Amino acid sequence: MTACDRAAHAFRTVFDAEPDGLWCAPGRVNLIGEHVDYAGGLCLPMALSQVTAVAVRRRDDGRLRLHSEGFDPVDIDPGTGRVDGWGAYVAGVVWALDPPGFTGVDIAVVSEVPVGAGLSSSAALEAAVALALAELCGLPTDDAGRDALAAVCVCAENDYVGAPTGGMDQQIALRGRGGYALLLDCADGSVDHIPVDLARHGLTLLVVDTGTGHRLVDGRYGERRTAVEDAVSRLSVRSLRDLHAPEDVDSLDDPVLRRRARHVVTEIARVQDAVARLRAGDIRDLGPLLDASHRSLRDDFEVSCLELDTAVDAARSAGALGARMVGGGFGGSVIALCESSRVAQIEGAVTAAAGRHDLPRPRFLHAVPSPGARRC
Repeated sequence: MTACDRAAHAFRTVFDAEPDGLWCAPGRVNLIGEHVDYAGGLCLPMALSQVTAVAVRRRDDGRLRLHSEGFDPVDIDPGTGRVDGWGAYVAGVVWALDPPGFTGVDIAVVSEVPVGAGLSSSAALEAAVALALAELCGLPTDDAGRDALAAVCVCAENDYVGAPTGGMDQQIALRGRGGYALLLDCADGSVDHIPVDLARHGLTLLVVDTGTGHRLVDGRYGERRTAVEDAVSRLSVRSLRDLHAPEDVDSLDDPVLRRRARHVVTEIARVQDAVARLRAGDIRDLGPLLDASHRSLRDDFEVSCLELDTAVDAARSAGALGARMVGGGFGGSVIALCESSRVAQIEGAVTAAAGRHDLPRPRFLHAVPSPGARRC
């Protein structure tokens, strides 16, 4: 049974009615370009086959009623009440979109995207709800419309939920394309679709969920974003995108700010290199770029942790072509570019390494470039 089928079943069970429609949006992995979206940089995410599905029905009393298995239900008037917890991601979209003629909705949620794994379960939920409300209320959902919906979802997460995310996750959730990664220019919002044909080259992009959840609202993510903004101010540039070499940040007296800025500058360069290699069909050459990205995130940006480093090191030692942490950091997931024939061996090595360090047993999934938000 698909996530959409399960959402429809949950809706009928909870609300004793048929939904007006079913929508879903994917989680994501970012091939490369981490912690640069809010710095006007370039990133290269791709949508996963794992989705969050919502079954939605319009109401006529203005209320917002939400159900998701394993979470507390929500029943409020969004015009007079505020939602905390998981429901804030839905209520925030309603608040930020302010859809014309909105008279309330019932929503049942089913998700295949692991929560807290750094695979953007929150953006998947936001995007599915935003697309559903847009279609139900007659708002545009073409490419320009999806760009606008992504901005709505960012506003919901930044200003309603209070998580200072940069916008990459919402863009890929709404604008992903099967078989492609999304090259997103965060300076002007432009996108390009870059083919990623793993199977043709006998490769698998393995995702390792370390089982160590992370929260972007706990302050550390915000501290990194503030540091980047401080570096921009001290360097008197519009954004770190204006810098083109690691030595361009050497004038920063603060060693912490210098490291933070160096990560952003070098990570943007790695994205450009990765795109060139993908366009040339040299997908195996992404491995060293993934390794360099992880070192930069670990040492310069300092957002890695024991669980992530252990998984990266074990995957590399077992034969992965390259590996790095993904997402905001401080827990979550790792990606490893692997020969498909060696996936089982690498999974075993990562599991054994976690056991030696008395860490949670990791879970695995294979990242397949998939479509963005859609009606089921």
